[in-house]
Amino acid sequence: MTSSVLVSLLCVPASAHQAPAGWQYDPSCCAGVDCYQAPPSDVKETKYGYQLSTGELIPYSDHRIKRSRDEYFHECKPGGDNRSQRSFCLYVPDRGM
Repeated sequence: MTSSVLVSLLCVPASAHQAPAGWQYDPSCCAGVDCYQAPPSDVKETKYGYQLSTGELIPYSDHRIKRSRDEYFHECKPGGDNRSQRSFCLYVPDRGM
């Protein structure tokens, strides 16, 4: 019985955290520490997609692109490591379209 109690304590559902503006990151993108507001210099819009400062290119049609609920880009990477070559999601602000 002790092991079942221990397992239930270890299996706590992960929850997403909030952007600085107060809106919630999607749980599919963030397990609590993965997302952060990106500096403006971290994301460039190119002919082929969003080019991140790490060299990663995320095509415009990629399912990882989400709508930002403020005027900033937000990157979601494993552990919030801004050097990671793999993004879970990229939140993109509206561009007046």
